[in-house]
Amino acid sequence: MIKGLHHNAYRCRDSEETRRFYEDFLGLPLANAFRIQETKSGRRTDVLHSFYRMDDGSCLAFFEAPDRPFDFKPQHDYDLHIALEVEKESLQRMLAKGKAAGVEVRGVADHGFIHSIYFRDPNGYVIELTAKHGDHDRAMDPAANGARRELDSWQQEKPGPRRAVRKPPRAASARRPRRATARPARRRT
Repeated sequence: MIKGLHHNAYRCRDSEETRRFYEDFLGLPLANAFRIQETKSGRRTDVLHSFYRMDDGSCLAFFEAPDRPFDFKPQHDYDLHIALEVEKESLQRMLAKGKAAGVEVRGVADHGFIHSIYFRDPNGYVIELTAKHGDHDRAMDPAANGARRELDSWQQEKPGPRRAVRKPPRAASARRPRRATARPARRRT
């Protein structure tokens, strides 16, 4: 039924700034761009939808929608990142290219089954370039890696959300009165 990924779509601040990063810097060709002036529900809008093609034919796509508010912010890796596969030789070359271009970059990280470097695109998204290790296929085989067992264990043991624990303020009548004088030092015997 599902054959693969056609495209993933994200918001962008500026289509040309986004194009420079994805086409000029990463090398993904601009495959299509079209203006949307009316939604399928009949609402007037003015949006540009652009697509950047990867070697497998799938695309990363972006919407520039100036009339729609969106909170652009640097995303944390855990919240949102886009991982794109490259050949191992490309990692060092792209790391150097990023540093030379002044693009925020970090890595190389060894995850045990892949090596990765990370960039931040102009919209705040984390872009991971990743190259497979020789044992990648075994590491990603659920029959060999125990993925279901790990997920079930996590569901049983996962920590709750971190929340700042605040003590409620004490009522004024429960507060200790302030001392007007300093307490004398205790003598040790």
